[in-house]
Amino acid sequence: MNTNIKTTGKIDTKVLLSTLWIFIMINMAFADIIGMMYPGFMAKIVAGTPVDGTVVTPTLLLIGAFILEIPTAMIFLSRLLKHGINRWANMIGGLVTIIFVHGMGSSTIVYYFFETIEILSCLAIIWLAWKWTNPEG
Repeated sequence: MNTNIKTTGKIDTKVLLSTLWIFIMINMAFADIIGMMYPGFMAKIVAGTPVDGTVVTPTLLLIGAFILEIPTAMIFLSRLLKHGINRWANMIGGLVTIIFVHGMGSSTIVYYFFETIEILSCLAIIWLAWKWTNPEG
């Protein structure tokens, strides 16, 4: 028996939120992979020259890793946390991810495409979490 679908036929909100975070993570990965294919991109990183006005340093990469950990952790936490904290974690995680996606990306048409998808997905997470009523009453 599928425990992710209630008798009403609706998908459990925890499962839906977790799935949206998975969708965002896949889009983030492909945005980075495709972005690295631009001619000269990797050469600039290796040479330590600015990419879109920013020098890629180990510190910058560490900051990026911490920020990327938010969607990664939310995949798991969306299923694990209790209702009240889950709602707030998803809303805050969605907002922080929007800020990161918008503020730290490259200025290419491909990145703008992925950015739009990721931001719309984060807005869907925030909206779902905001509207989510306590399933226990």
